[in-house]
Amino acid sequence: MQFVENLIERFLFWGRWLLTPLYVGLTLLLLLFTFKFFQELVHLLPHLVDLGETDLILAALGLIDLALVGNLLVMVILSGYENFVSRIEAARSGEQLSWMGKVDAGTLKIKVAASIVAISSIHLLKAFVNVDKMADDKLMWLVIIHMTFVLSALLLAVVDKLAFSSHRAH
Repeated sequence: MQFVENLIERFLFWGRWLLTPLYVGLTLLLLLFTFKFFQELVHLLPHLVDLGETDLILAALGLIDLALVGNLLVMVILSGYENFVSRIEAARSGEQLSWMGKVDAGTLKIKVAASIVAISSIHLLKAFVNVDKMADDKLMWLVIIHMTFVLSALLLAVVDKLAFSSHRAH
C-alpha cells in the first residue's frame, strides 16, 4: 500500500510540470504585446505633428497600458513558475530580479490585483479625457467597475495580511 501511495504522490508532484506550457504560452503572449506596443508607436509617429495634446496623452496612456500588462505577465510568468514548478537557475547567474524568490502565491495575487487596478485606472483616465464623447451611464459603470477592482484589491490585501503575515519572513 505504501508503494501505491508513493507512486500517486510522485505523480501528483510531477503534475506541476503541466503548468510549464501555460507559462510558455504567457511568454508568447508577451511577445504579442511587445509587437502591439511597437505597432502602436510606429502608427503614432507619422501623426505626431498633427496630434493635439489630448490625443497624445491618450496615445501615451495606451502605450503605458500595454507596458503595465507586460509587467503583469512577466510577474505572473516568473513568480508562478518559481512558486509552482521549479527554481529558475538562469536567474541565479547574476540576472536575478530583486523580487524573484520573494513573491509567494499570496503576494502574487495582491500584485496582480494592484496591476489590474492600475490598468483600470488608465482606462478610466482615458474615459475622463474623452468625457465629452462618452455617455454618463457608461462613465458611471466604468467608475463602479474600477471601484470594485480597488475594493477587491484592498480586501485581498487585508485578508492576506491577517491570514499569512506571521508566516512570511520578508
